[in-house]
Amino acid sequence: MRRHPFIPYRPERLSLEESARRADAFYALMNARRSVRHFAPDPVPRRLIERAIETASTAPSGAHRQPWRFVAVSEPEIKRRIRVAAEAEEYKSYEGGRMPPEWLEALKPLGTDWRKPFLETVPWLVVVFEELYGIDASGGKRKNYYVQQSVGIACGLFIAALHHMGLATLTHTPSPMGFLRRILGRPKNERPFILFPIGYPAADAEVPDLRRKSLDEVAIWDPRPPVDEP
Repeated sequence: MRRHPFIPYRPERLSLEESARRADAFYALMNARRSVRHFAPDPVPRRLIERAIETASTAPSGAHRQPWRFVAVSEPEIKRRIRVAAEAEEYKSYEGGRMPPEWLEALKPLGTDWRKPFLETVPWLVVVFEELYGIDASGGKRKNYYVQQSVGIACGLFIAALHHMGLATLTHTPSPMGFLRRILGRPKNERPFILFPIGYPAADAEVPDLRRKSLDEVAIWDPRPPVDEP
């Protein structure tokens, strides 16, 4: 296999002051991000969704396979079918015993249930599929590497891009999600990863008043191995 050509990489070296300013500004922006379940029906231009997908696709991936597909849906009938199928699965989870009691108890403070009207309210649904393996020119399988990690990173950038535009979303995973592949006509080598409803928050939207873990709770600096380890 031919080696990729290499090109110079010379990003601008910022001053420490500018780096700190950008770090603080980006943290403040992302710290204001919240998952939303109440959306306005106001239209969102397709170009914004395109740019968010393009941004997500700048993510690193195993062997540069880019094993993701972003399927965008604005047609009301398809959104309705997705809502009906998602609610059927969610009902089994919330009311049919699929979720263990401790999981349901953990969800109670968030006030969620099997009803998902936002799947029809939003102007866009974007379903991200992970490409389990690629298909080469001869129709044979081509192995992908670190698929979940790669797609997860792309989804993180997608969320950040949407929030940066002033849009809201939710990481919705109505497990099992096989119905999304059937409704959207995707091939067998693709598996649903996350369903993103995308739009503007409703004028009366509310979100739980949550506290994020502090830096001290999530970061460890220069850990030392136990003294009995070689």
